Amino acid sequence: MTAQRLPACVHRPPCPGPDSADHDAARIVASHPEQGWSLLCNGIVLFEDTGELLPDGRVIAPHRPAPQPRRTAATATASLR
Repeated sequence: MTAQRLPACVHRPPCPGPDSADHDAARIVASHPEQGWSLLCNGIVLFEDTGELLPDGRVIAPHRPAPQPRRTAATATASLR
């Protein structure tokens, strides 16, 4: 299987490349929310769990923030004591 090369970005300003720190800011060129992924202009496949597949085959693990414990009236009152 041969990797397909995407054409150079034609957006203005151009989308950040896949090695840029802000690579997630590239425009979406194909979206499949029913399958949980989108293809960005720079060739990155972005998954809804925040994981990423880079054009060179490297994987970036999901990086969602850790869920915060829910505060209830009881815990809020206990923290005031």
